[in-house]
Amino acid sequence: MDTPILDRLIEELKVMPEDLQYRVLEFARTLIGSQIHGIPGKELLNFAGTISPNDIQLMREAIEQGCEQVDIDLY
Repeated sequence: MDTPILDRLIEELKVMPEDLQYRVLEFARTLIGSQIHGIPGKELLNFAGTISPNDIQLMREAIEQGCEQVDIDLY
């Protein structure tokens, strides 16, 4: 692990109230158990070209219609 990062983290923790230090500790513990899951892009190449042009056009239209719009009911 990069020591400068640890040093910076320790300095930040020193000035935090104890309750926030505890939250950082709990967060760090949750990160220990998490791993990045996924599939390498090389394996996904098998699926290239499997979506029909019509479906791609429908997706493109749905994205264009849904972009830059805010659904007020969600917030």
